[in-house]
Amino acid sequence: QVQVVESGGGLVQAGDSLKLSCAASGRTFSHYGMGWFRQAPGKEREFVAGINWSGGSTSYADSVKGRFTISRDNARNTVWLQMNSLTPEDTAIYYCAARLALFLTGVSTGPREYAYWGQGTQVTVSS
Repeated sequence: QVQVVESGGGLVQAGDSLKLSCAASGRTFSHYGMGWFRQAPGKEREFVAGINWSGGSTSYADSVKGRFTISRDNARNTVWLQMNSLTPEDTAIYYCAARLALFLTGVSTGPREYAYWGQGTQVTVSS
């Protein structure tokens, strides 16, 4: 299995940028598709962005498209989420997740498809 740990969260103002990191250890990182999810108070966990095992395919929620960018470096066992033009609606706990998906070109958006999760990192955007 793979273990993932998020970092980079914090308190920022509306319009600011923030870059989250997710460091993976354990099994071969390049065999896993990766996703970022978030959960705001009183709301269900929602898909934010995902990237396939090779980095050749990405997917974004409509609410973040054009503002957030997901990327990965398999040599560094790391996936990032660059978040620009943040708004208070982006306030949530952000989770990194992994699913075994070697050679699959698509990106999964459902949280149940990801078997491995980090503890989350808090992102708070003030108005």
